[in-house]
Amino acid sequence: MRIVFMGTPDFAVPTLRAILDTSHEVIAVYTQPPRAAGRGMAVRKSPVHLLAEQAQIPVCTPETLKSAAEAERFIALKADAAVVVAYGLILPQAILDAAARGVFNVHASLLPRWRGAAPINRAVMAGDRESGVSIMRVTEGLDAGPVCLTERVEIGPGMTAGELHDALAPIGARLMVKALAELEQGSLTCHPQNDADATYAPKLDPAEGRIDWRLEARHVHDRIRGLSPYPGAWFELERGGKRERVKVLRATLAEGSGVPGAVLDGKLTVACAEGAVRLDRVQRAGKKAMEAADFLRGLKLPAGTVLA
Repeated sequence: MRIVFMGTPDFAVPTLRAILDTSHEVIAVYTQPPRAAGRGMAVRKSPVHLLAEQAQIPVCTPETLKSAAEAERFIALKADAAVVVAYGLILPQAILDAAARGVFNVHASLLPRWRGAAPINRAVMAGDRESGVSIMRVTEGLDAGPVCLTERVEIGPGMTAGELHDALAPIGARLMVKALAELEQGSLTCHPQNDADATYAPKLDPAEGRIDWRLEARHVHDRIRGLSPYPGAWFELERGGKRERVKVLRATLAEGSGVPGAVLDGKLTVACAEGAVRLDRVQRAGKKAMEAADFLRGLKLPAGTVLA
């Protein structure tokens, strides 16, 4: 089949690579335009863009798909199907109608749970014990189309969003290749979602990163896991009249009690409203991530210090 691939971040790369290894022809790749990123704010192409160029596939980087001109350009491709993986733009009905056999999405959740932009983070932040991948036929509603294939993955008690991301990406690739094979054979079946069971995973707000020690330890732990490695849960230290932000990339539930936010020992165990968490891996602003022991060697935090 003639396939248009639409995706942007690292999560989408395994799926594009897997489709390129099949007999299908990827006739075009749509991805977000190059943007400034990193410390130097250099303009960078997306991971999908770079792979498409390596594979010598034409790349389209529109800012929007809502114009008549973009619809006409997509229609002119005469695609049999389109595959969407974390693309980042809403597909209008004209685009959805242009692919002869439909548009299909790799979504990193067990739909209808966690429709929306941040399903991996939200699942871990909520303390879910399982996640997975859904292959969905795209409709105009937000991740509301019928589901064709799913596969479940256990979320371990210490698993971070980054680790879940890495587990789900290859599963999504494998499932999409299977879905395309069934689509070509005419055997792909998709089932409507139950909208009454839907939950939503809105885009992460930077304010959500601040750790609230007034929560129970398990909720603090889940938030740290769900925001690791990016954008990162954080607390502030006051040093020399200035506040310094410190990210927490890994933590463990621990025994202990005290004033919420108080350091309880020399292992960076911090009290919560109920229980405590031990901060195992942290990152100071502008520094590399480090283990708690190394962090404490460079910055003394005696028991009783209260983290903001």
